[in-house]
Amino acid sequence: MGVKKTLALLISTAAIVSLAACGTSGASSKKSTTNTDDISFMLDWTANTNHVGVYVAQALGYYKAAGVNVSVLPTSQSGAETAVETGVADVGFTTLSNVAAVDSQGSHLKFVYDLTQKQVARWCSLASRTDITTPKDFDGKTFVTFGSAEQTAVLKQMIKTAGGTGKFNTATVGTSTFQTLTNGKGDFGGFYETWEGVESKLNGPKLTCFVASDWGVPGNPDQLGFAVNSTWEKTHKSTLQKFISATTKGYNYALRHPQKAADILVKQAADANLDTTLTRASMKTIVEGKYWGNPADLGVTDLTAAQKYLTFLWKNGVYTNDGVKAANPPQASDLASNDYAAAAHR
Repeated sequence: MGVKKTLALLISTAAIVSLAACGTSGASSKKSTTNTDDISFMLDWTANTNHVGVYVAQALGYYKAAGVNVSVLPTSQSGAETAVETGVADVGFTTLSNVAAVDSQGSHLKFVYDLTQKQVARWCSLASRTDITTPKDFDGKTFVTFGSAEQTAVLKQMIKTAGGTGKFNTATVGTSTFQTLTNGKGDFGGFYETWEGVESKLNGPKLTCFVASDWGVPGNPDQLGFAVNSTWEKTHKSTLQKFISATTKGYNYALRHPQKAADILVKQAADANLDTTLTRASMKTIVEGKYWGNPADLGVTDLTAAQKYLTFLWKNGVYTNDGVKAANPPQASDLASNDYAAAAHR
């Protein structure tokens, strides 16, 4: 959680190979022999409802109509950010805070599409842990983590706001955060309300969860969407616009027809073996909870909320290069662009 690229470590080699059926492996955009622009899109995790707009656009012919051929790539062990920076993929699913982190270390990524308009992250313990009723109770306990300075900063703030000291231990996640908590090897962990939260409600175990913004963390920590290499972008603006416009139609369809979109995702990403009940319930949660906002919000980055969160992370020493803290906070207006989303809504 938090820095989603680390979730890729959960995926086995077999899963990575099987997901490749969704598209061909990395290649930069180019003109095909049919005058269709080629573009590659890398997932950040196994296929799930965060990616449904891409699969819907593919299945319903929105990309074909826009004149773009999209290859969906499985996530890599190094993460979508590295793949985009090195040209293995043209577009990657990531977070704005991840873009800020890698750019502070010399990368050149730009956030060009913000899917989530509302916090989806939850910090949870098993509901059976009756000794945990507020984030203060995380003090001195063990956090199940993939390792992230961002997560640490967020949790310390939440605990301190609740009246604790902000000190906790960490344990590396095992097969899954659910399993690690159930096995007693950790006390709390990070989950996404629109996927693992839904899974918990459907199948258990039940969770007690907290939202960062309720406990002193400013802005929106969960701006998930698309990033590109800013150098690549300069020569592929038209191709990128076609992709984003068609993808926005896919997400719009998902908002209007959540159950049909869920079924399309399950079918299109067959090798991910998604559970239909979970996928449908996830889409229902997304729509009813307005996690993507209204149709007009699709793709638009709230720069004010973003800046508040990035400045918070900077103050807490998250952005460094070779151990040296950045002199100034990352600027959301430099890292993110709303131009493509705006054009997609015209």
